[in-house]
Amino acid sequence: MTSPDISEADLRDRLCAVVDPALETDIVSAGLVTDLDIEDGTAHVELALGAPYAPDESDIADRIREVIDETGLDAELAANVPLFEDAEASVLPGVRNVIAVASGKGGVGKSTVAVNLAAGLADRGADVGLFDADVYGPNVPRMLGVDTDSDVSTVDGGERIDPPTAHGLDLMSVGLLIDDDDPVVWRGPVAQNTLTDLFSDVAWGTLDYLVVDLPPGTGDVQLTVLQHLPVTGTVVVTTPQSVAVDDTRRGVEMFAEYDTNVLGVVENMSSFVCSDCGSEHDVFGEGGGRSLADAVDVPYLGSLPLDPSVRIASDTGEPIVGQEAGGTAGAFRELSATVANKVGVLRRHHRQQTAAGTSD
Repeated sequence: MTSPDISEADLRDRLCAVVDPALETDIVSAGLVTDLDIEDGTAHVELALGAPYAPDESDIADRIREVIDETGLDAELAANVPLFEDAEASVLPGVRNVIAVASGKGGVGKSTVAVNLAAGLADRGADVGLFDADVYGPNVPRMLGVDTDSDVSTVDGGERIDPPTAHGLDLMSVGLLIDDDDPVVWRGPVAQNTLTDLFSDVAWGTLDYLVVDLPPGTGDVQLTVLQHLPVTGTVVVTTPQSVAVDDTRRGVEMFAEYDTNVLGVVENMSSFVCSDCGSEHDVFGEGGGRSLADAVDVPYLGSLPLDPSVRIASDTGEPIVGQEAGGTAGAFRELSATVANKVGVLRRHHRQQTAAGTSD
């Protein structure tokens, strides 16, 4: 072990040995080391890592600790995770990343994916909110076991809504503001205005991730979200079935028109494993999600099985991602980790570009 008598410049040079596998460059050249100082035998390093609790960023942090440990210094790392800085983002002043979950058509399990994605991120340790923007089918409260008959509490002298919490998530849904039996018969402008008001009326606090469950299709509500929220990236849900893939492709094109990053495509209900015979059945076909991702040149985030336990978990308000190890729950946990990694790549790449522009 070397002597702890090392300069900050020397330590910065040593950190060049830590390579970001996604950016394919070292963290210093990429501008990810935003501050570094050594005091009383401790190296204090501030890092521009944008996706809290993402596995890849945790690995980068572990490698940094190893490099610092080799010098004989103690390591103290801090993540400089930026909030949104543009004026448009003022509606969500404490939110670091907004992940929209979308689908080209209904019936593909989009809300199930959104709920389990959010719960999976929270289970990793992140501060997470879930915004149910599916105004015509606000099913998320049921999926989280939230009582829609309870009065919604407020803060700031009654000016803002205090979102209820379930399974480690803060939740807001139109379903909490209407009676269970009331049909949501809203024309486009009414739905848009309701959502726009909710964007700023909910006291989210500081969140690492806000997952937004969009309604299916490419209508007014989707455009309202894209125009008013600083969406970091979108997860697009499809089934392997050709008609679902065709509609999903249109959704991906919509995000491209609005310069919204697509984090990737996830294929839901990809196969059914018979509990009696053990055989695997492709009820809705196979390969549609991967072929779509390849065709539109976005990442393929993986597949989720057609499993009756997912339906049971949704009906009972217990997200399956927090249940038994392995199997379907493991597939949802893996999806949460993969999405967090994709968010991290986007944020670190943006930081790399910013650092390169500053140095020019």
